[in-house]
Amino acid sequence: MEEEVKDQEGQVEDTQETKEPEKPLDKMTAPELREIAKQIPGVEGVHAMKKEQLLEIIKKHRGIEDKAPKKVEKATVRELKKKIAELKAQKEEARKAKDKRKVEILRRRINRLKKQTRKLAA
Repeated sequence: MEEEVKDQEGQVEDTQETKEPEKPLDKMTAPELREIAKQIPGVEGVHAMKKEQLLEIIKKHRGIEDKAPKKVEKATVRELKKKIAELKAQKEEARKAKDKRKVEILRRRINRLKKQTRKLAA
């Protein structure tokens, strides 16, 4: 697939060297992906597609297997509150042992879990 192009002096240039290396598809912008998708035969309505749709079509055409996204299991509010209660007990033990560092770590964990319960409740 290497194309040879003659420059003004009649010298043969290799166009492969002059091309910039293509950046990863995930890092490309939607307009760049549209340009690639236009070149795929049988694809219509490229301008109306979003980036995720363009990526899906291009990867399918190129035969790129997409890694399955990790499924994150959402905990229930009840489970989170149970975990908060356990952490509060550990925090009290750390406070009695005068371990300020552990108290601070547990405080932040409890705070994060409380935020999660609020998000799940909404």
